[in-house]
Amino acid sequence: MNFPGFKQAPSPVTLEGHGVRLVPLSLEHVDGLRAAAADGALWNLRVTSVPEPGQTQAYVAQALAGKDAGHMLPFAVLDAAGGTILGATRYHDIVPAIARLEIGYTWYARAHQRTHVNTACKLLLLEHAFGTLGAAVTGWRTDNDNHASQRAIERLGARRDGVIRHHALRRDGTVRDTVMYSLLADEWPEVRAHLLHQLQRPRA
Repeated sequence: MNFPGFKQAPSPVTLEGHGVRLVPLSLEHVDGLRAAAADGALWNLRVTSVPEPGQTQAYVAQALAGKDAGHMLPFAVLDAAGGTILGATRYHDIVPAIARLEIGYTWYARAHQRTHVNTACKLLLLEHAFGTLGAAVTGWRTDNDNHASQRAIERLGARRDGVIRHHALRRDGTVRDTVMYSLLADEWPEVRAHLLHQLQRPRA
């Protein structure tokens, strides 16, 4: 299989649809992200990357540094109607030479977990990755102990590639194993149809 690279370079963009809006992350989002994370005190979950209240600005600055270095493209997730910040997500580990990127650093306020929000965000990100950027593959990675995240990725239709053992530090200083997933461009049409079907179902 030949990988000619992306059709266009990943760059900051606003993605909107299905009740959510993904906008380029900036320091202006710090207060909104802090409020979203406080819904459920999400920083207490050892298997996520949600920043503690006092670390939110540093969290955003780190994401923006990744953008400037060319290997990340971070977004704030907003409610399209009211503009409330619901959480954050990003493209990361962007490798232009093989048209590969990953989706991760994703989290939402507790009130918006197990709703349409995650499905909508993934549809927007995948449509942009495959349709606009011309990605050959999109990947995900998650903590081996984060079973909810693994179930969510598998519901999208991604394939579990394997586990990298003793791979990364958690916030509590322990070392995690990392579960890797991927979705190839030729698998995307079927996954897209599945996600659209999920979003068309009546919401509770």
